[in-house]
Amino acid sequence: MSRPVIYLGPSLSREEAVRVLDADFQPPVKRGDLGQLEDVDVVGIIDGAFLQNCSVGHREILSLLKRGVTVVGGGSMGALRAAELRSYGMIGVGRIFEMYAGGEIQGDDEVALVFDPDTLEPLSEPLINMRFFLRSANQAEVLDDDEAQELLRSIQGVYYPRRNISLFKNISRSVLSPERHALLISFLEDNYQDIKREDAITLLKFIVNLVKK
Repeated sequence: MSRPVIYLGPSLSREEAVRVLDADFQPPVKRGDLGQLEDVDVVGIIDGAFLQNCSVGHREILSLLKRGVTVVGGGSMGALRAAELRSYGMIGVGRIFEMYAGGEIQGDDEVALVFDPDTLEPLSEPLINMRFFLRSANQAEVLDDDEAQELLRSIQGVYYPRRNISLFKNISRSVLSPERHALLISFLEDNYQDIKREDAITLLKFIVNLVKK
């Protein structure tokens, strides 16, 4: 079996990824990339272009599937495409994929962010991470239902390249009482999770087991 090809960008550093899986790591996938692949058995899609270039098309993925290539998606663009194409054979993994597949989230701005084109370092924060944090704060009774929903609506109303933790803190300060704001920020320090990063690792571990079979 050939080495898997993995499209990875800001969701997980290359240094971390190579410790999990021996693969041919490529930058975030964009329109036309998949058609250039030859002699490949497994493709993993984590990150993909949104506004920087045309996003990877459904037909490109379907073409790989028809060739018998195993295509796995999760973490970011891969989770979205896997949810859309799961009935055609694309495999989805991770919590973000499950939320897309279940209809809990729909928009691509849930996972979209801006990143440095040279280093692939993220320059904004994805909505999905903030959504998960607000859910955990609500479950821990740091926020009530109304507060969590108001904060989420406020963040959703911000164009995705401007979403970051500083903005989140400012929104919290404007929405909550000083006491509730302080409680939430204290909770943030110890409980914020990078769900995209965790799902990216989940995808890599899934492929590790896949290629062992």
